[in-house]
Order: sequence, then structure tokens, then C-alpha cells
Amino acid sequence: MDVTTLARALLEPIPAHRAAGLEVLRAADGAAEVAMVTLPEMTNVIGSLHSSGLITLVDAAGLAAIIAACEAADDFQHVVPLGATASLDFRAPARGKLLASCRLDAEARRVLRPVLSGKATRARITTVADVTDAAGDLVCRGTFGWSIRRRPATA
Repeated sequence: MDVTTLARALLEPIPAHRAAGLEVLRAADGAAEVAMVTLPEMTNVIGSLHSSGLITLVDAAGLAAIIAACEAADDFQHVVPLGATASLDFRAPARGKLLASCRLDAEARRVLRPVLSGKATRARITTVADVTDAAGDLVCRGTFGWSIRRRPATA
């Protein structure tokens, strides 16, 4: 199911995402693509996107992929995804327009499905996002461990 509009509505207004100029390009069928242009004020000493910007991009791509696992428009209501662990593997300087791509693996989708459908209240999954530059070169691979909970609906 294509939930790009939902992912945009949930992720793009987040202050850190807005400040970074983050844009959700696609969120469907457990996969997502999120883009941002490297802003000069977010660069490090070599003019590359600072690690804080890369973790923002990797986090958003993982969240968008989690949202993209929804099979119905209201599956994500009352779902609270919290990052539990994160790691970045730097491959090359991250400059210019960057694209983070994340696809949930079969195990993550299997574990996540009961929470999204309301049959379970907790899940733990890991997402992996590849960040590429405008030339398509891999600049970073980021891994995020998530604790995902479903809050009870209020009466």
C-alpha cells in the first residue's frame, strides 16, 4: 500500500526534519526513500554533511519504511516508534543532494505486522538505510534498532 502522503504528514513537520529540509519521496510496501540537500550550516570541517544530519536522514528513512508497512490507512494510529540503538558506517563524504533508501526485511515485516494490525502491543525491529549521493555512490549505511509500541486507544 502506498502511504507516502501519510509518511510525509507524520515526518516532514518534525522540527529537526524541517530544519534539515528533509523530504519523503516514497513510502510503500515496507520501503521508503527520503531525500535532503546538504545545507552549508549542517556541514562538518571537510564540507560534508555532519553526522547529526546523516543520523536524521537514516532515522527518517527507517521511520518512513515502518510507516510503509501499513496495510490500511489507520494502521499507524496509536503506534509509537522509538529509536533504541543507532550506528553509522561512513563510506564517503556526503555532499549535495542525498537519498536514503530503506526496505524492511521479511523478518521485520513479520514482527511489525501484529503491532500495526492491533493484535500486539510491542515489537523490536532493525532497519538499515543506504544513503547515496547524486551520482548514486554510497556515502553512508545506517542501522537503527527500534522499539515499537501500540498505545491503547483512549475511550
